[in-house]
Amino acid sequence: MGIKVVRFEKEQKEQWGVVSGDQIRLLSGTYQSLADFLEHGKEEARTINKQDNTECVALNEVTILSPVTKPARIVCQGVNYSEHRAETGMEAARAPFNMIFSKADSSLCGATSEIVRPRDVKLLDYELELGLVIGTEISEASDITDENLHQYIAGLVIVNDVSARDVQLSQGQWLKGKSYRTFCPTGPYLYLLDKEELPLIHDLELNLWVNDELRQSANSNQLLYKPAETLTELSEIMDLSHGDLIVTGTAGGVALNLTPQVLELLSNMAIPYQQKLDLLEEGQLISGKYLKDGDVIRCQIRSSNGLIDLGEQINKVVPSIKKSHVNSF
Repeated sequence: MGIKVVRFEKEQKEQWGVVSGDQIRLLSGTYQSLADFLEHGKEEARTINKQDNTECVALNEVTILSPVTKPARIVCQGVNYSEHRAETGMEAARAPFNMIFSKADSSLCGATSEIVRPRDVKLLDYELELGLVIGTEISEASDITDENLHQYIAGLVIVNDVSARDVQLSQGQWLKGKSYRTFCPTGPYLYLLDKEELPLIHDLELNLWVNDELRQSANSNQLLYKPAETLTELSEIMDLSHGDLIVTGTAGGVALNLTPQVLELLSNMAIPYQQKLDLLEEGQLISGKYLKDGDVIRCQIRSSNGLIDLGEQINKVVPSIKKSHVNSF
């Protein structure tokens, strides 16, 4: 059975540990990044999970940090569930290509961190996604299959791909619209997989609530481009390293809901930006589903048989605070 690894802060000190019930078994090593932990601390984590005489701290006495750390590549799959494709104005069927984009690693934050809404963003959206943590160096084209996937994926995490739709769609700026600081809550746990558990990647239940209203509910078996296929494709394009994060796409139920006609207009480069923005805001704000200051998002990912549990994210949306500039003479 896999283990739940946490990176946390207690008394202004960052540490790593393994969750056991309501306790954290402390690792003796000091790891500066997730890559460092995967290369030098993973075996200690597996060993300490079987011991009873280790130093522990209570889970509720620490601040849980994102298990994914900078520097890291965050590579994302877009519109990878049929229901989400339909609600964005696309054909629900699997596309002829895998849509790939990225998020800046400065968007990473913890499972209980506040999500800061930028001042000019009105269309703040949520996207619950399964995250795959890379466990080995990939520097050449590789044939990755379900049978050898365990050699490439170290573990799983919950990811919320928070998105500023008014920036992403009216400006055509995916990286910018998805990379504001705090737009990537990750964790609370890094679930280190056993080889035997890899098939469960295809049977994970994903659920997201906003203010206790269930908005997203899906199973990872609905992914259109599966993990092995996606990693094979990425290996032909780019290098990947220990601790990099692959974000596999979100299910239906997000706030965004477009018709094919509106999507076509938003994709038309000849239409001025302000006209696109006005069109988008007019059509989207009436739903009342976009995130507002004070909203609380709760995310869970678990296997249907209960063997894998990635924990729970609870994040509150807060407004950005404009910093005052004081002149000194």
